[in-house]
Amino acid sequence: MDKIRVFLADDHKLFRDGVRSLLSSSAEFEVVGEASDGLQLMRQISQADPDILITDISMPGLSGIEAVKQILSKKKELNVLILSMFDNEDYVLDSIRAGAKGYLPKDVPAEELFLALKTIAGGKEYFSSTISDIVVKSIIQQARIQSGRSPKLPALTDREVEIVKLIAEGFLSKEIADKLNISIHTVDTHKANIMQKLQLKSSVDIVKYAIRHDMIKL
Repeated sequence: MDKIRVFLADDHKLFRDGVRSLLSSSAEFEVVGEASDGLQLMRQISQADPDILITDISMPGLSGIEAVKQILSKKKELNVLILSMFDNEDYVLDSIRAGAKGYLPKDVPAEELFLALKTIAGGKEYFSSTISDIVVKSIIQQARIQSGRSPKLPALTDREVEIVKLIAEGFLSKEIADKLNISIHTVDTHKANIMQKLQLKSSVDIVKYAIRHDMIKL
């Protein structure tokens, strides 16, 4: 099995050294490059050709968010994980808008960092529970501001409606599988069908949809 190639961008060398050492302790990851600021990140990332970029938000020269925007405009297949001490709503939402597939606070345990990287490398999104709470709270606030009648629901099956509601309530795929006594693969298949039917692109979009159509109680 090929290793997941990771590029690190953070202006604190001690932190980069710690993350590199942590990833090197696992046979699943390989650190292929590092940058200490946004401009250095822009110069080096194409040559390193990583699967995942781990970047902080606040860096000299060019912020992590701005660097991600510019990089993804040319390298859309790159997966980005934000690893930051900042967890306020503006930073989180700006990161998602820039194209980040995941967001973790810097104090997460190693096991969660590994899980996030493997989840993102598999083409899915990963947000820590605290970050997910921030995103859902923002969506709820936006939904309350919006007015007007909701359009008619497309034809979802009873099981799909059930899964939409559970996703909107913050349950992860494994938790949904346990709750409904089905496999994680079945949950992911339902989720893919839901997104195709509703023309949605992410779990965040499913949460927005559920709120807008009064599928959960706020």
